Amino acid sequence: MRAARFSRFGGPEVLQIVDLPDPHPGPGHIRIAVRAAGINPSDWKKRRGLMDEELPQTMGHEAAGIVDELGEGVADVAVGDRVFGFSADATAQAELAVLSRYAPLPPSLDFAGAAALPAAIETATRALDQLGVGSGSTLLVNGASGSVGSAAVQLAVVRGARVIGTASPANHDYLRTLGAEPVAYGAGLVERVRTLASGGVGSAPSDAAFAPGGVDLALDVAGSGVLPELVELAGGAEHVVTVADFAGAQEHGVTFSRGDTARALHALDDIGELVEAGRFSLRVARTFPLAELAEAHRAGEDGHVRGKLVLLVD
Repeated sequence: MRAARFSRFGGPEVLQIVDLPDPHPGPGHIRIAVRAAGINPSDWKKRRGLMDEELPQTMGHEAAGIVDELGEGVADVAVGDRVFGFSADATAQAELAVLSRYAPLPPSLDFAGAAALPAAIETATRALDQLGVGSGSTLLVNGASGSVGSAAVQLAVVRGARVIGTASPANHDYLRTLGAEPVAYGAGLVERVRTLASGGVGSAPSDAAFAPGGVDLALDVAGSGVLPELVELAGGAEHVVTVADFAGAQEHGVTFSRGDTARALHALDDIGELVEAGRFSLRVARTFPLAELAEAHRAGEDGHVRGKLVLLVD
């Protein structure tokens, strides 16, 4: 099969599409003919040598496609079913992929839309679970307009939380469509959030739940160096989780939510119902053929993509 791989660290030019042996599923796993695979910031971090030291490395943690082989004991899907889920061995950006956790493709989504879901919804759900977000919570999401941020906003709203989200002014209308109250990031963030949370100009209706001194909980998705402000707003480091700032978490006593432990794989189970009910959506910004993986990395690292990047496999 054709698969994405790199054998040395560096820029997008180190990426290759190579021939690898066809994988086969073990017990409880399935194999799919991949139709689409998600791209995440962790992909270029790995490519630069910032995460894993071993070489060579294959790529891709999430994919959607058609089941073509079943592992021992699998009885909840059949060959020919359309599914999406997590790669068992980080080799989703390929013609074939073994999935360790999967769910039926939501009927209203195409393969690209489904492949965009797993990493974003798992990361968001894991962080919301760690924070204990629920009905009556007031949650601040720093970096609310990106894939993980917008997933966190929508899933928190489903839980009954009030959500305030930081984003550039160009993305404020988008955040409102997700159910968040937008606020600009940058200098003066603490004062702006407090004004909004306590019922100031542009705030939610007066009968909405709010935390007069700020917010109850805060989630940092952007890693933009604002953990001290989030700790101040949420009333303590124990009320803040970051998925993007490991060094800052250590410095300020904030929980860093790791994707390699205690993963919230249950996020896959409920997302289809939310999608079909119109309560959750995730934008696919651009799609690329597998052969143009390097160009997809360049687009992602540019930092101006609004939505998810997805590879298409024919």
